[in-house]
Parts: sequence; structure tokens; C-alpha cells
Amino acid sequence: MRSNWKELLKQPFAQENLMMMGKLKPAEEFTPEEVEALEPFWKRVEATALPLHVPVKGPYERKWWKEAVAYQIYPMSFCDSNGDGIGDLNGIYSKLDYLKALGVDIVWLSPIYDSPNDDNGYDIRDYRKIHADYGTMEDFDRLLEGVHARGMKLIMDMVLNHTSDEHPWFQAALKDPTSKYKDYYIWRKGKADGTPPNNWQSFFSEPAWNYYPELDEWALHLFSRKQMDLNWENPELREEVYDMLNWWMDKGVDGFRLDVINLISKFEGLPDGEEGFITGIENYVYGPHLHEYLQELNRRVFSLHDSYTVGEGCGLGAATQVSMTLASRKELNTTFCFSHFDTPGHSKYSTYRYDLNYLKDYIMKTQGTQDADNWLTLVFENHDQPRFLSKITREPGEIEPAAKLVALLEMTLCGTTFIYEGQELGMRFVEFKHASEFRDVEAINMYKKLLSEGKTEEEAFRFVAPGTRDQTRAPMQWTSDANGGFTTGTPWLRLNDNFDTVNAADEEKDPDSILNFYRAAISQRKQNKTLVYGDFVPVCPEQKDFFGYTREDADGKYYVEINLSAHELERPVEMNGTLLLGSYGTAEKALRPFEANLYRLR
Repeated sequence: MRSNWKELLKQPFAQENLMMMGKLKPAEEFTPEEVEALEPFWKRVEATALPLHVPVKGPYERKWWKEAVAYQIYPMSFCDSNGDGIGDLNGIYSKLDYLKALGVDIVWLSPIYDSPNDDNGYDIRDYRKIHADYGTMEDFDRLLEGVHARGMKLIMDMVLNHTSDEHPWFQAALKDPTSKYKDYYIWRKGKADGTPPNNWQSFFSEPAWNYYPELDEWALHLFSRKQMDLNWENPELREEVYDMLNWWMDKGVDGFRLDVINLISKFEGLPDGEEGFITGIENYVYGPHLHEYLQELNRRVFSLHDSYTVGEGCGLGAATQVSMTLASRKELNTTFCFSHFDTPGHSKYSTYRYDLNYLKDYIMKTQGTQDADNWLTLVFENHDQPRFLSKITREPGEIEPAAKLVALLEMTLCGTTFIYEGQELGMRFVEFKHASEFRDVEAINMYKKLLSEGKTEEEAFRFVAPGTRDQTRAPMQWTSDANGGFTTGTPWLRLNDNFDTVNAADEEKDPDSILNFYRAAISQRKQNKTLVYGDFVPVCPEQKDFFGYTREDADGKYYVEINLSAHELERPVEMNGTLLLGSYGTAEKALRPFEANLYRLR
């Protein structure tokens, strides 16, 4: 039995993974047999182990991106300027004043590069060219200038784990096996029986390998069959990546959101994976060279500019992700953690009522362990997950206060805040009618897989519809006009049927709308930097269905009270302060369903 397993058990990666496996317990409770059975796990932990982080006490270093409110735009679905049914750069340009009025500081564009669109732009064919559906490079330059003219920043969504199989690098690898570009990707010979090199499954419900008979080799793809994984062990490939990133920075972009960036390092030998939801994920979710690559990225690109970076920590827990964002380690500024998007036992395909007490526990843990060497993100929606609001409630009378609760919560916690398009309107669950309406490759593959396993069309559709990524990719609802004002043509994806009542134009006119509440909450955050940098102290943390906390520093003290339930709740504590913002406008004796209030105490 290995001698260092107790030290390895202290690693955040070990703690979080054993918890997910249902095997986390104090060291003294492990039997020798259990320790021995976990040997493959200990090897992975040992290969990625870092010195344990000692929290840094003291004031935060103040940075523009820490105080920023970021807004994610899914370009295909935001605003169509030419009537072809697809959103574009000029459409985004036309809405810059809307974003500025909302209080946005950072505009994040999901991929706009040239692409076959097998995965809606996350399969890049040319990193330095704009997809024709979105416009031209001149249109992009105009957009960038318009963003900067309004005092906002722009960050690009960058996919560095894989490219399209139509990228010139991959095409060159196919045409000439002796080309240097072949080693830009991950190739292996198959097994003796003609099967793939290992048993890994892709994130999109299919084997993670493509066979190329002309080479008699297999190439790895962790996502769709047209998204080929790059070989980050190749220094020439990394040089190409750094050159491309610096090219964008030199054009004036302000940073990057890095798609599935934690997957770029794979374990040596690409061993067979353990059977599970995504077979093989343990061999690349947190690879042995990840930190080495991120530090090199920082050294060669990010540190050369006044940039902001946020990485997608796909499949990693919050504590493990801290190792990627410590300022002292010089890797990324922040990451996204999605551990709070669903409660335990549920996935994005589950239909259930989200218990906000789970969110409270998650926030208390992450905010409570925050320190001056690290910085968080605050995110509740994105282009890959169903609308968070619809997980909380679908009851008409509860939707508005629940949406305002999320807004106030997000704008009064420590971290860089992110809003996904339509979140500020209270956009919600789309009632798809049939699988033929899906456009998401992940959903389509899942639907086909379920059919192959014996599900009926209706059963497969009912399972996939709640969790398809089309849920949040449905076009933005600007007006009550045809197609919600998104396009004068035929939308590439159906809209939510409620655009006649849920839209930006109508909410602009209503002072009590969700949109205007978001504006007010953002305004409070900008006026009172204590809400960004102040100490977080829970109030009555044991009280079920209640979430209270203060934010305090030398400049002031603020108090937030939230009813996490759909029923009336007696206040567990009274605070004497000035009500700055409340989801119901006024404060009453008891907290109403999903009520959220912000007070200034001094």
C-alpha cells in the first residue's frame, strides 16, 4: 500500500472527486483494502498535486475586471440585422446602447469565427476569420470600436482544446502523414481487434475516436465527430496558439473566455476509462500538465496585456478550480464553476423544483473561503444550460420575484458577475413540441442514443427537451412584434412562445419589471464597492429557507435578506437600516415568497 495516500487525500481534487464517488471520509476510516482499490485514483491525484493553498488575509487588489458586470452574447440568437434569421455583428452593434443602459462593463461574444457550425461555432475552421453569417472583419472592427467608445470591454470566446476537422491543420494532417500538422492532433493506432484505442466516450454520446482508413489511425475528439482534439504536448502547436491569441489582443480585444480549458492536458498513454456517465473523463478533466500550460499561456499572452481571462472549468469543483485562479500562480484570472446549477441527484435534463437552500450552502462555502489571492465568478445561466429561473419555479405568480431574487443575490456577492442574454428579462423554459425542433448537436445525439437503447420517440423527446442547449439559445425577445423583433426572416431556431409578454420593449416601460430591477441592482453594485470587496458574513445561517448576510468594509455595511421559499417567512432577525432595493418595492412584517431586500446599515 502506498505511503503518501493520506497527504494526497488533502488535495482539493481528491476531496471533491471522492465526494462525487460517495467515498469521502476521514483518513482513519479507510481500510487498507479501500486504499489499495483506489490506487489508480491516487496516481492521478499524485500527478496533479500542488502545495496546499494557505488563504491570504488582507484587502483585495482592486482590478477593473473584478468590479465588472459581464454580459454573454450568443451571436446567432441575439439580433439579426439583415433578415436571414441568424443574429450577426451588426445586430449586436445596434444593441450596444441597450447593454450600456443595463450597466454592462464587459461584452462576451460566443464564437464568431469561421466554422462549419457542427457545434454552432465551437468547431473553429479559421481562428482569424469571421463567419460569413455574422459579417466581416470590418464589421467586427466597427463593433469593437463601438464597445470601447461606450466605455465597455469586449472578450472573445476562444476554443483551444480542439478545432474543426475542416481546419487547415487537420486537413494537412490527412493529406500528408509526414506533415508537422499531424502531430498537432492526437492520433493512435487501434486495438488488435480493430476497435478504437481506448473506451472513451465523447461528451456528445458517442465514441471519442474517428477512424481514418487512409492513415489506418484513429483521432481523438472529446466532443462532436468534427471537433478534433489538439495535442498540447507539441510545443509548435502551442506557439501557433500564442501567436493567434496575441494577434487578437493586438487588434484590441480585452481578453478571453476559454472554452473547456481544463481538458487540454491528457494523462500519458490515454488509458481505458472507468465506466460512467462520460467514460474516460478522469483521464483528462484535470491532467498532469494543465498548470504548466496555463502558466505558459499567461506568460506568453495574458501578462503582456491588460487582459481578463475566465476559463470554463468543465467537470471540476470549486475548490479544485481555485488552483487555476490564484494570482500568485499566474494562470487565469477566474474560472466558471457550475456545481450549483443543479442540486445533487439531478442533471440539466431533470424536471424538478430547485431547492435554493442548496444554492445558499454553496454560496456560503465559496464566499466563506474566498481570500485575497483568489477571485470568483457569479454566474447562473449560460448557453449550455437550461434557464435557471425555470428550475426555481414555473408558477406565473412566482417568476418575477424569483428572477429578482437571483438579480439581487448576484449583484451583492463577491466575484465578477455574468449575465446571459435574456436573463435580465426573465426569459424562461421553451415548450418544444417535437425533436425535429432541436438544433443542438448534443441534444440530437442524446435523442438518437436513447432511441437506440429502446426508448420511444416520445420518451426520448420528453427526456431531452428540458435539457437541450436550445433552451437558452432560443432567440432574444426584443419586442412583441413578429419573431420577437429578433429577425424579419425565419429564425434559425424557434422562439419561446411568450415573446408577446416577455420582451425588452415592454419591460423598458414598466418601472417594476425584471429588466429595470436588474438595472437597479447593477447600479447599487457600481455605487457601493463594498458589495464587491467587502467582507461576507452570514446571518442566521442555520435558518432553513432564509439567506441573510452582510457585506462590510471601511466604506460601509450592507445587509441582504432573502426568502428562499415560495411561501411567506417570518424574519429570524430584524436589522435597522435603510432599504435600498427590494424585489417587492417595500418591506413588510414578514418576507413574501422569494422576497429579496438590500439595506444599508451604515
